[in-house]
Amino acid sequence: MTITWLGHSCFALESGGYRVVIDPFQGVEGLPDTSTEANAVFCSHQHGDHAYTQGVRITEKFPCPFTVREIATCHDDKGGSLRGPNTVRCFTAENLTVVHLGDLGHRLTTVQVEAIGPCDALLLPVGGYYTIDAPTAKTVAEQIHPRVIIPMHYRFGSHGLPAIGTVENFTALYPPQQVHMYDTSTFSLTPDTTPQVAVLAYGK
Repeated sequence: MTITWLGHSCFALESGGYRVVIDPFQGVEGLPDTSTEANAVFCSHQHGDHAYTQGVRITEKFPCPFTVREIATCHDDKGGSLRGPNTVRCFTAENLTVVHLGDLGHRLTTVQVEAIGPCDALLLPVGGYYTIDAPTAKTVAEQIHPRVIIPMHYRFGSHGLPAIGTVENFTALYPPQQVHMYDTSTFSLTPDTTPQVAVLAYGK
């Protein structure tokens, strides 16, 4: 399975020629609005920086190789009273599961962790302010136990929402040998992929 970071919290997952786009965005400082194509698009919630479906051109549909499961969560730690609901999605194909946490705003309950189940790659917000911050993100990752963690929803240089933190706030919480800095935006997930924190490069 191929995972491509399109910026912010937007990813493309590809398996068997089928392409899914998750959380397309508009209005994120320093980043052009999402402009891509896919066979299907999913949004964790309806804020503009996660639900710009107009930026995704839907191509010819054919049987989807992904099994998709949804877990209801909240965009804040006040039961959704501040920012509303958030949907965690688990995408499974090729006997591999990728979990996209959207704008999760809290630690997970035991019931939510059990609903997520085994995870090969976790797409994890780490920037804080609008979602979980770096220490809480590490706690959530420890709850889920993925083999691979791919950080998202953080600021880098002039790119990203000004109020959120950088990825370094998160990677500093891990041993350096566990953090892999890639010079590409695409990651190939296989059954043999080694455990790691994978920081992908934007736009490469």
